[in-house]
Amino acid sequence: MNANTQSSWLGHPRGLFLLCGTELWERFSFYAMRAILVLYLTDQTINGGLGWTTQDALNLYGIYTGLVYLTPVFGGWLADNFLGQRRSIIIGGALMAIGQFTLALPNSFIDPYELHAFYVGLGFLIIGNGLFKPNISTMVGELYGEGDNRRDGAFTIFYMGINLGSLLAGLIAGTASTHYGWKAGFLCAGIGMLMSLVIQLFFAQRFLGSIGIEPAAKKQLRESGSNEKQPLTAIERDRLKVIVVMSLFVIIFWAGFEQAGGLMNIYSQQYTDRMIGAFEVPAAWFQSLNPMFIIIMAPLLAVVWRRLDDNEPSSPIKFAMAMGFLALGFVCMVGAAMQQGGDMSVKASMWWLVGAYFFHTLGELCLSPIGLSLITKLAPLRLMSVMMGTWFCANAVANYVAGFIGSHVGDAGPLAIFGGIAVTAAVAGVLLVLCSSKLVEWMHGAEGNGVSTRQKSEEKPSPAV
Repeated sequence: MNANTQSSWLGHPRGLFLLCGTELWERFSFYAMRAILVLYLTDQTINGGLGWTTQDALNLYGIYTGLVYLTPVFGGWLADNFLGQRRSIIIGGALMAIGQFTLALPNSFIDPYELHAFYVGLGFLIIGNGLFKPNISTMVGELYGEGDNRRDGAFTIFYMGINLGSLLAGLIAGTASTHYGWKAGFLCAGIGMLMSLVIQLFFAQRFLGSIGIEPAAKKQLRESGSNEKQPLTAIERDRLKVIVVMSLFVIIFWAGFEQAGGLMNIYSQQYTDRMIGAFEVPAAWFQSLNPMFIIIMAPLLAVVWRRLDDNEPSSPIKFAMAMGFLALGFVCMVGAAMQQGGDMSVKASMWWLVGAYFFHTLGELCLSPIGLSLITKLAPLRLMSVMMGTWFCANAVANYVAGFIGSHVGDAGPLAIFGGIAVTAAVAGVLLVLCSSKLVEWMHGAEGNGVSTRQKSEEKPSPAV
């Protein structure tokens, strides 16, 4: 069974919804852990935190999230050349489950080696994510044939699944850690990862058939009837240039956006008035605002793109819009900092944070699912998972930069940091608009200008690289 012979549901192959379910629970696991990681590191109460300083915690957060998005390059290479995507997902998922349960080990069981166990758990999560992350996204693209205009819609559905997992993560892990301690939050994350594994192990063969089993490089050699790797064509080289250029702007976007798990997480915990009547909103709940907004707005935005028809913006213009929304979000955070008036003992209204997450979500919807879809349109088949991993590599750089920026809030102050990110995002958006025409030209019709997606019959090999 292949992508073209599968039965469909809601106009899409049923395999899409299997992959959505697999990714939903994996993202639940990741975001459950992310929602409480910095809070666990900085907690100095009897709840069992490590008592680190804010700067040390945010530095580690930046390193961890950076490595999480760096290892997919190696995971994609292993899948393309040796393991295949399905086997990589299973191995990666198992390693991540081990990592989450290692973090959840009771202190009484691992004393005096709690810190050692913590680092071991993070190591399993980093390696496992490298095998899992690029390959699940690539398999979504493989469900659709060349030129299938359902691909962007498929990634929107896939992205909604991701964020449903994220929404549940902040609520469940945040509540569990508040009432039962931090280890309970990590335990919830581990259970979520097991759910992802079970879905993939029991239903993949039925709904995916042979998709993802054979390594992509081996498959292309078999289909071409050649025993040697083919050089890149001129069109493929142009399309790879688009991926590289767009990745640079992705770094800027995620460096700002990922303040959500670091600096904005700390800000919500320490400097935000979270009282609604007599109820204090847990800081971890703010991590669920982004996925909640995505679930609400993704279908609406998909309708807008469809109704624009021929006037739908190109991917570079959508990326420029994402930068604009990111800037607006940090304008809200500037408002929060100005409300404090430089007095860190004053707490800002939580509605500034709500506004920031709203605009950041609009930006994310204009960038992240569009970028995932773009990789499957532009990358050569034999490099698909590697290029997906390279795309996430931009997130690695961005997360490290995000942690570095956030860790200096004590030196520069929140107003300077929030304002600086807003200005940088706005300038990046203008630059994208200016170079968008050239980027579209390098795509060679990949976004449906009447030219075959791969244009195989017209391509002539250029010198090997």
